[in-house]
Amino acid sequence: MGRPLVASIGSAALKNNLQVARRAAPGARIWSVIKANAYGHRIDHVWPALRESDGFAMLNTEEAIGLREQGWKGPILMLEGFFHADELPVFDRYRLTCVLHSNWQVKALADARLGAPLDIYLKINSGMNRLGLAPERVNNVWQQLRGLRNVGEITLMSHFACAEKLDGANEALARFELAVEGIVAPRSLANSAAVLWQPQTHYDWVRPGILLYGASPSGQWRDVATSGLRPVMTLSSEIIAVQTLRAGDAVGYGARYRARAGQRIGIVAAGYADGYPRVAPDGTPVRVDGVMTGTVGMVSMDMLAVDLTPCPQAGIGSHVELWGEHVRVDDVAAACGTIGYELLSAVAPRVAFVTV
Repeated sequence: MGRPLVASIGSAALKNNLQVARRAAPGARIWSVIKANAYGHRIDHVWPALRESDGFAMLNTEEAIGLREQGWKGPILMLEGFFHADELPVFDRYRLTCVLHSNWQVKALADARLGAPLDIYLKINSGMNRLGLAPERVNNVWQQLRGLRNVGEITLMSHFACAEKLDGANEALARFELAVEGIVAPRSLANSAAVLWQPQTHYDWVRPGILLYGASPSGQWRDVATSGLRPVMTLSSEIIAVQTLRAGDAVGYGARYRARAGQRIGIVAAGYADGYPRVAPDGTPVRVDGVMTGTVGMVSMDMLAVDLTPCPQAGIGSHVELWGEHVRVDDVAAACGTIGYELLSAVAPRVAFVTV
């Protein structure tokens, strides 16, 4: 059996969450975002359950090629386009939809020798100031693209920085609309937060990411508690040793935690080399044999310790849920001062993955 640490990926939860996105944006088609190896869930474990998507969106050409080779024949959107002009033959061969966000990409596409035109997403900087054309340049570039033999359908896109806030998309949306005034073309703006909470942004295509995996775009589970979303990944392990402490005994590196009285602790086969955050403070939520408890002491490379006081029946071999259906990854992340996105995408390659 080997080490008991396992990431279980729930196919039914993925299908459910895709339907949540469809109900939230019923008039739009869906790009299911599977970048970062499906937010750490592994593309090969995820895409079959999401095959009812209208398309998949990602970053790496290697992952796009892999998806094609596994049988996906529908659209694939490359969210940052190509990074070097010599990638364009790959985009051509595998029929990848290309985001254009920079002048050099437009020139490279114009100069390329392709077998057929590529569909293009023209990205506009609506205030996030990462990628995208300045709004005042959009119309000129649009006209230029329309005249290129290598360009097929053009869709206008942008990305929101604050869509989880009540009015957080309005300013960016206004900038976008001003930039594209008079241009008749499909539009794609909505990320997970906008899919759930900004219906005025849905347009033709939406791009849900974290919501597909059953975590909150805001980083707070309470914000999606009534949405119908279900956590997809359950990271679980077992207790591999039990220690009985006396008052004053320490746990782990640096002796950060000391028992105030007699206490049983369980040692769990999971550590920061598996992607569990080393910065987890004492009391970070964890579930042992169906009972909620918390971590104690510094997380090690391969192990962490948990308080067994609330679950005196627990012992070697007891089941431990680090996050999943009962321990929300958003709650673990909040305890660690980060967001669920980071924890999910940081699960290490050495962790065993299974589809359930």
